Amino acid sequence: MHSTTSKDSQLVDLLPGFNSCFEELEDIQLHYVTGGQGAPLLLIPGWPQTWWSFHKIMPALAEKYRVIAVDIRGMGSSDKPDEGYSKKNMAADLLSLVKKLGYEKISIAGHDIGAAVAISFAGNFPKNTEKLIVLDTPHPDENMYKLPMLPVGLPVYPWWVAFNQVKELPEKLIEGRFYMIQDWIFDQLLKDRSSISDFDRKVYADAYHDRASVRASNAWYQSFAEDIQDIRTMDIIEAPTLGIAGSDSYEMLKLNLSPYVKNLDMEEIDKAGHFLMEERPEETVQSILKFMNK
Repeated sequence: MHSTTSKDSQLVDLLPGFNSCFEELEDIQLHYVTGGQGAPLLLIPGWPQTWWSFHKIMPALAEKYRVIAVDIRGMGSSDKPDEGYSKKNMAADLLSLVKKLGYEKISIAGHDIGAAVAISFAGNFPKNTEKLIVLDTPHPDENMYKLPMLPVGLPVYPWWVAFNQVKELPEKLIEGRFYMIQDWIFDQLLKDRSSISDFDRKVYADAYHDRASVRASNAWYQSFAEDIQDIRTMDIIEAPTLGIAGSDSYEMLKLNLSPYVKNLDMEEIDKAGHFLMEERPEETVQSILKFMNK
């Protein structure tokens, strides 16, 4: 059994009204942070972050909803098993969590890898999905095979997608040095580099510091081939869906979501890079609340 780490406790102390919790599921224990009252809204983070990536928007969302920010399988204080990192399986983790918490139907918002998990949740568990919010990243599909080996015509060349596919070597190379990759990613994909502070960067660097954490987070990427197969058989998403993206990725997200979503709204956030919730928290919250209140 885990106990809440002092780091999680210290972080939650910075968010009055929120609690750090663990839930023991069938084959995994997940960590989550929850607060607020009302209908449940799951927040699913991505790489290279943790639940803390939502900390700027959680208090405002908690005024209207029961916010549940989850460290997915392999992330932060959640378990890091050797297997089970397909987005469909991680969505099943979340369904187990939702039911354990006493809910049958939830709204779900995901960013980056978490967006892929959220999309898989809505597609595979339609009866359990109220609304879907996708932050800046689609689910892996055939388009991933078109990513170039050379940095041609892209604002930022996504070399880490290939690097994270490699087994065993990355964790040997970057154990204890993950902050080097992390800071490069933040600096390239933010319009305002100061919006993820030195404090925030240390939170994330600590979460990916050890070999097991690098291995587990890379497994999210190593499952992409399986994810591409899974989305081929996924039902079209019936739940009302909102895609939110910065200017650089707005058209890409719209193009990638459209084949899989029946009722799609899109919101473009100006002067925002990939990390919307930290860079433009007010606009992100407004977009979410407007959609949720429809």
